[in-house]
Amino acid sequence: MSLGPWPLDREPLDGQSLDGGQRPRLGRPPVAVSRLALVPIPFLFPHFLFPHPPLLPLTTTHPATAAPPAAGGQPLLRFAGLGKTYPTPKGPYTVPENVHLEVAQGEFICVIGHSGCGKSTLLNMVSGFATPTAGAVLLNGKPIEKPGPDRMVVFQGYALLPWMTAYENVFLGIDSVKPNLPKSEKHDITMEHLELVGLTAAAEKKITQISGGMKQRVAVARALAIRPEVLILDEPFGALDAITKEELQEELLKIWNTQKCTVLMITHDIDEALFLADRLVMMTNGPAASIGEDLTIPFARPRSREDSMEDPLYYEVRNQALDFLYNRFAHDEA
Repeated sequence: MSLGPWPLDREPLDGQSLDGGQRPRLGRPPVAVSRLALVPIPFLFPHFLFPHPPLLPLTTTHPATAAPPAAGGQPLLRFAGLGKTYPTPKGPYTVPENVHLEVAQGEFICVIGHSGCGKSTLLNMVSGFATPTAGAVLLNGKPIEKPGPDRMVVFQGYALLPWMTAYENVFLGIDSVKPNLPKSEKHDITMEHLELVGLTAAAEKKITQISGGMKQRVAVARALAIRPEVLILDEPFGALDAITKEELQEELLKIWNTQKCTVLMITHDIDEALFLADRLVMMTNGPAASIGEDLTIPFARPRSREDSMEDPLYYEVRNQALDFLYNRFAHDEA
């Protein structure tokens, strides 16, 4: 039984990007007066007035020669020369091309880039919704060929069943993957994960009766209740208001600190990536995009948003990401 609609391989329409026509967002800058003094001058004025923001030599790795995971073990997830080409009326259209990336168990990876660079296509190949036309995605050394419960996806559009309650949506996911599990155990797992996302009181409410932020909490609970090896997040907070978005970021980080599952997340928000991720993978422009830079986020865990944003290094890291996206790989609007 399906947990919701799965994206199909699709051809890009003429004049339409594969990733939905969005550019990376700069995120909500800090608003407290006490923090404004820490913001470098380029962030107080439009970036085009300062085409070369100051940078520190931060830790990066070239995608083709990315270091193996610590302790000499095999990476949980490996992109080996990955590529995807779509047939179109104008000829073959290659989105990601020759992508090399290794992800260790328990890492939190954010992927950012301009529209059309193949971010969603990469995640669709990890989830098994799309198949590579070149290279492979390896999970525990084995090629990913189809969807499976070891990889769960949280979509921006929730993909919940609106005629069911929050409880029933999560329970259905568990029942679909583990039908032989005793009902009492399925109930316990369901309630455990609803409590994890703060929805115990709303368990019996139908999806049509809860807010957007609560719907996304249900989607996260459903995905985590399956106990996946890889949690795949496709801009899960992109449609939420700023306050709800920050609340869910905090909750996601708290859950990740507890469960330590491996996370791959698409975002258009640089500040979101700097708060959540261990590494920020930045894509070059499409078509035929690849990984341009793999940036290690230097802030210690457990991580506090306030402490990170008050650290002067925060803005050096942010500037480096901005420089990549808006100077070195500025998006061509033509």
